[in-house]
Amino acid sequence: MTNVSRGFRGRQQATREDTRVPPGQYVTTEFPVLSAGPTPRTPLSQWDFTVEAEGEREPLVRWSWDEFRALPSEAITRDIHCVTRWSKLDTRWRGVSLDTLLDAAGVELPFLVAHCDGGYTTNLPWEDVTGGRAWIVYDYEGQPLAPEHGGPARLLVPHLYFWKSAKWVRGLRLASQDDPGFWEVLGYHNHGDPFKEQRYDGD
Repeated sequence: MTNVSRGFRGRQQATREDTRVPPGQYVTTEFPVLSAGPTPRTPLSQWDFTVEAEGEREPLVRWSWDEFRALPSEAITRDIHCVTRWSKLDTRWRGVSLDTLLDAAGVELPFLVAHCDGGYTTNLPWEDVTGGRAWIVYDYEGQPLAPEHGGPARLLVPHLYFWKSAKWVRGLRLASQDDPGFWEVLGYHNHGDPFKEQRYDGD
């Protein structure tokens, strides 16, 4: 008979959830609401989405709400991670890939800035939003995206901290130089990889 100390179970195997949750995060089933200001509520009849580029006077492309909703869309299931340390697994969205939108714009530059109702901005490198890594989403869990979570549409870049998934997004501005956004200017990390704990400048 083998003597095994009570409670000893040997080296624990990492669970699937362990490998999906970045260091310093906890998993929640809630969807906390964190915003830097009041919630904009733009009527859909006044909503549009544009892609602009430096040096161009007019937007490269512009879609009304109805035109945007007619673009090819896809279902997306991804984990999301907030810099305030909560993670939410298997969130389900529907939206349009940035690959589709940037292909329509027809211009490639190394950086872009997402701009939003309320004045919020965030900056991203081209490679972080292309190749099936980012979307403009308008449905969450099978329902229209609620205003407090960024509806009618928000950016979704799930491999980066959630402040990069800008709420109430209205357009993208392409640029040859990086231009830090709202939180990046205030000391958040310029990139925001949760698995590297890139929370603040210098991390």
